[in-house]
Amino acid sequence: MRFLLKSMVAALAAVALTPFVSPTAGAQPDGGAAGAGWAYAEDGPQRFPNVYIEWDVPITMSDGTVLKANVYHPADASGAPVAEPTPTIVNFTPYTKLGSMIGDSAFSIPGLSDLIVQLARNIDLTGTPFSGLTDLTKALGGGLLRTFTVDRNLIRSGYTQVVVDVRGTGFSQGIWNLLGEREQQDTVETIDWAARQPWSTGDIGMTGVSYSGLNQLQAAAKSPPALKAIFPVVPSRNPFRDLVAPGGAVGVAFMPMWLAAVNGGKLVPDLVSLAQGRFDMKWLADRLADPFTFVDALLEVFTQPEIDALSPKIQALLDAESPMRQAWETDPEAITVPTFITGGWHDVFVASQADVYRRIPLPPGQKQLLVGDGYHISNGNESGLPGLPPRMDVLQRAWFDKWLKGIDNGIDSFGPVTAKQQGGGWVTLPSFPQPGIEYRRMYLSAAPSGTGGHSVHDGSLFPAPGGGLDTLTVAPGLTGLCSRDAAQQLIGLVSVFDACGKDSRIWESNGLTFTSAPVAEPTTISGPIAVRLNTVHDAEDGYWTVTVNDVAPDGRSTALSTGQLVASLRELDDARSTRLPNGDYTDPVPDLSLDTRQPTQPGVPVTLDISVAGIEAVLQPGHRLRVDVYAGNFPKGLPPTAITVDTGLKPQHLLLDPSAPSFVNIPVRGNPGW
Repeated sequence: MRFLLKSMVAALAAVALTPFVSPTAGAQPDGGAAGAGWAYAEDGPQRFPNVYIEWDVPITMSDGTVLKANVYHPADASGAPVAEPTPTIVNFTPYTKLGSMIGDSAFSIPGLSDLIVQLARNIDLTGTPFSGLTDLTKALGGGLLRTFTVDRNLIRSGYTQVVVDVRGTGFSQGIWNLLGEREQQDTVETIDWAARQPWSTGDIGMTGVSYSGLNQLQAAAKSPPALKAIFPVVPSRNPFRDLVAPGGAVGVAFMPMWLAAVNGGKLVPDLVSLAQGRFDMKWLADRLADPFTFVDALLEVFTQPEIDALSPKIQALLDAESPMRQAWETDPEAITVPTFITGGWHDVFVASQADVYRRIPLPPGQKQLLVGDGYHISNGNESGLPGLPPRMDVLQRAWFDKWLKGIDNGIDSFGPVTAKQQGGGWVTLPSFPQPGIEYRRMYLSAAPSGTGGHSVHDGSLFPAPGGGLDTLTVAPGLTGLCSRDAAQQLIGLVSVFDACGKDSRIWESNGLTFTSAPVAEPTTISGPIAVRLNTVHDAEDGYWTVTVNDVAPDGRSTALSTGQLVASLRELDDARSTRLPNGDYTDPVPDLSLDTRQPTQPGVPVTLDISVAGIEAVLQPGHRLRVDVYAGNFPKGLPPTAITVDTGLKPQHLLLDPSAPSFVNIPVRGNPGW
């Protein structure tokens, strides 16, 4: 309580200092005086004292399937829902509204919950081998939970929040359609339903984390009339390319863990209805018909050794034009409602977040991007203090106040791009990539840099191709278990160990390293990155992983971003890819389809263009740029068994040939001295 009072006083004082100035965020990551006002609006006294909950409200879809929702209303002092209509926030979740209710209840205990959150934010293991744990604990106080569950302060301020179990999950009837067309239609119909209720003004916003961020983008692209704004936290525009099989390799850790969680959650019955003799037998029949959605596909991917024997479901997954893949591909250019995207440079969906922001056809301010240097479950870990962005719940409140209530609070002057520069601090930018960025090639050379003696081969990065012909060999291994790729795949859990999450040298012991000279001045890297490799295989396929790293003077090698590609799936989709006028790729997007698969021929060179997710980073003076090359990154990626069989898990070769060079196409600003 004392902490809350101090925050309120500080916020009021900050606002009072500028009484005659219209609130604007300016170019400050914390939002300045306006940001203090947003925090006070969220943390201060609210218009209504209580929250009233309607449990398991049925919503009937056009095909007769009944979804279940919990509806949270602002309530008066007696606990009765208020009579006046309010703007409405919809969260469409596969993680069950029961889970949201439990999370909300756990963090709504007067006094105790605030104390726990503050204690978590105060944990600081900086300087210890477990400093990564700090990022996870501070996320508890960063507002992420309120965007994942419900935000009672938001509701008490005059909003209704609707948390809906996705079809086939929680207490909703039906078969889980997993972001498919039917599920998307459900979202649109639910938005329409909410807009027509007597407790709603008809102005709808959407919020939610991860899956509940993806379906916000999907819904916005369909332009339901009542939808006025969205606040997707760590979303994706294409979960197949970002997570299911980036570069053609399947996430070995995340996918089984995630499918087990969602499928397990959807099997939990409504015990209250069972006790009251009104149990939904249609729910039971639907769960028995499909108890383990997509688990069969995952098992087949890792057990079927023959490409030609893959089932129609797997063949559809490996067909870019299949209805399933098309349903998972959201077109950001169809989004016309104000959109605030938050993400992390090491989030599992990082490849989408800045790309969605760039492609949404709205002016800056009506679209916003906030990206921290974190993982899927640590979003918002650096927030709420001077110089740091406001908390997630604070930004969400300000966003909906602006676009659903018409309050001129300055949130449209925030950003529009607020980012934690890897290697630096928080910055506010007019665009991503930054203005003034120039792409330049840095060529991979076998010449020793003197910095990578711990790796399989210590090579260099030069601004011009070398003069000799060299072949370097790298083999599959398991050192990737201790890597930032593993931390990313495990949504940040491995990052508690600095030796894995913040230093690549253990992983590099089984990779090739190519390192530049130290930069002479601060050098910004801003935008997507492309790596071209000239490769040779001893089998009919191969699997390659590359990382782009910042190497400190003490030798610590920090992965900034990563990319991966199955060699036989190298065919690019030029309609999705981006190039420079000289033809160099900046974001080479593979087709990832069986019908364009091209097995490699042993001993024959093959050129691979690998997309590395865009970053915002700064190399400080004395630091070096490094590109690591590996023959795998288990557990982040493992090709389907039918493809792994073709690789034979044999060593792979990098051909360094001046006439067909390997290089990284890096977006930089500054004079690094290379």
